[in-house]
Amino acid sequence: MIAYEKRFWVLAAMLAALAGFVDAIGFISLGGFFVSFMSGNSTRVAVGLVRDIPAAYVAGSLVLSFVFGVIAGTCVASRASRHRKPAVLALVTGLLTAAASLSEVTSHLPVAMVLAAAMGAENAVFQRNGEVSIGVTYMTGALVKLGQHIAAALIGGPRWNWAPYLIMWASLVCGACLGAFTFIRAGNVAIWMAVFAAGSMAAYAAMAGPSKRSP
Repeated sequence: MIAYEKRFWVLAAMLAALAGFVDAIGFISLGGFFVSFMSGNSTRVAVGLVRDIPAAYVAGSLVLSFVFGVIAGTCVASRASRHRKPAVLALVTGLLTAAASLSEVTSHLPVAMVLAAAMGAENAVFQRNGEVSIGVTYMTGALVKLGQHIAAALIGGPRWNWAPYLIMWASLVCGACLGAFTFIRAGNVAIWMAVFAAGSMAAYAAMAGPSKRSP
């Protein structure tokens, strides 16, 4: 993350907040499943196969939807080349719009599957050499880097390189708090709010232009 210009730190933090917001919606609506945190769903698949097959089905459906979103986002990023950030975010906005529309006419699982696809696609925003360079929907890697950079600072390395990773984690947590608060009080209106947020981020990414340090 620290390899990017600071204007993209802002975008990454906003995307993490969006992921937390959407994940909280999925978690509450499905009663404990995730639409962006696939490690948790993978554990639920494993436990469900042992003791709760319907739960394994739900978790597995979300994992597959997330992977589909990653594939779609990666294909869009590849075609869009240096303009991949706004292009991928346009895809994310479209998927969130589809989820919001579905929420008016169908049950929670189909909506959550489309939300999971949107979160998978979101991970294609930041890439370098065809690989994800900033994971914006999961924080395990960010927390590991946070700890590593704090340790480096304590032994004489750069003093503040840990800060962006703390901001990423805090952004996801704050987004999840806002998502839970909004969904509990406003229901599916919260998904439309995510649509607006994603569209705004697409516009921001278009104005920011391509990164000078990424291919």
